[in-house]
Amino acid sequence: MEGLLFISGDEGITLGDLSKVSGFMKPAILSILQDLKIKYENDPSSAFVLLESNQTYRLATKHQLAGVIKHYFEVPLTVPLTKALLEVLAIVAYRQPITRLEIDDIRGVQSSGSLQKLMVRGLVTTDGRLDAPGRPFLYSTTPAFLDYFGLSNLDELPPLPEQDELDLGDMNGDIFLEALQAREGRKDDN
Repeated sequence: MEGLLFISGDEGITLGDLSKVSGFMKPAILSILQDLKIKYENDPSSAFVLLESNQTYRLATKHQLAGVIKHYFEVPLTVPLTKALLEVLAIVAYRQPITRLEIDDIRGVQSSGSLQKLMVRGLVTTDGRLDAPGRPFLYSTTPAFLDYFGLSNLDELPPLPEQDELDLGDMNGDIFLEALQAREGRKDDN
């Protein structure tokens, strides 16, 4: 249960989905969730709390860590975009609007932290919700994204390799950077 709560990220996971995925009956899941909630509350070394609303459960950090967490998201504003941030940004730019789970699937790793950092920087925003179970957020780039990369609109994004040459697993920050660098090279030649 803890692993499912963790990977569900900001959107959380419903009691019904926990039951479907785990194969456990709802009363057993509720008992496990209650045990987790007590464990987090009583363990001063745990950073988590378990939140519930409308039978949707999500992990969050304890209120006492708010200052540290806030600082974590503010500090990256003074440093360049990391490879992980560029990967997420490239996926959002080319596949928008896109859910976090779709991004995670393409990258093969959890992306909620990267999305949060990109949102703090104003490069990515939520763009409604997908009409699907759990109603996950859809993410898109912002006008600040265009400004950051010197683009006037999304049509100016560097082209990706042809679809038959492109494996979705290859859609990462390197492709994005290479395409931008190639575009910059073409500008310098003119």
